[in-house]
Amino acid sequence: MSLLPADLFEGQGVFITGGGSGINLAIAHAFAAHGAAVGICGRTQTTLDTARAELETHGHAVFAATADVRDAEALAAVIDEAGQALGGLRHLVCGAAGNFVAPAEAMSPKGFKTVVDIDLIGAYNAAHAAYAQLAERGGSILFISGGQSYVPFKYQAHVGAAKAGIDMLMRDLALEWSGRGIRVNSLVPGPVQGTEGMRRLSPDGDEAFWAELVPMGRLARAEEIGQMAVVLASPLASFVSGALLPVDGGQNLTGSALFNQQVERLVAGGASGRPSP
Repeated sequence: MSLLPADLFEGQGVFITGGGSGINLAIAHAFAAHGAAVGICGRTQTTLDTARAELETHGHAVFAATADVRDAEALAAVIDEAGQALGGLRHLVCGAAGNFVAPAEAMSPKGFKTVVDIDLIGAYNAAHAAYAQLAERGGSILFISGGQSYVPFKYQAHVGAAKAGIDMLMRDLALEWSGRGIRVNSLVPGPVQGTEGMRRLSPDGDEAFWAELVPMGRLARAEEIGQMAVVLASPLASFVSGALLPVDGGQNLTGSALFNQQVERLVAGGASGRPSP
């Protein structure tokens, strides 16, 4: 149950890249539950159709369209269309991301570039495309970052470079755009139960395997990430810009040693994801 009013974002449009599934869909639900008209994009129409149907249960306008955040022109066209359908955008969440586990020496330059293009370049493309609408009305941009931005993780060189770039982009845009009525921040989720990333990294699908990485002793619920996204976009954070907020149960306070050990075992266990004895 939310402690915030259900009409907190009434009359405000929110656009979320990668909003058709996982953490980003949970963020879309959180905004819609507080009165927002929500726009989402992704690369798979069937996923977007399912997400749209879910979001429409909140009773507010929903816009969904396929777009690859790496295609700046196509993304800009979709964001413009979303603004027209939703009565103008006030908030943008840059959540589209890619990841895989790979040693740096085994990762192809194409694989490295793909993640940087989706995460970092895609985030810039979205922010650039939404700027005029946000500057006209005032609002916020929220980048979904990761602990790899400031803690080194094994087999995550591509993600670390992309997320570090996102967080510096966030600070640069906060410096430039806050005076134009646009607050810019980053949210750093910890491990979230029920997400594709957790399923891929969990031996035999047992997500509890990862709980020991988190000082709070559990994984996050997706709605907990959505709640903090809503708070950062709300008037409760009206003087917050240029901030990076971990929502990770303290995970990254401990460094990456446990993650590295777990991933080493998973990689050694082969394609099944089972850790070796």
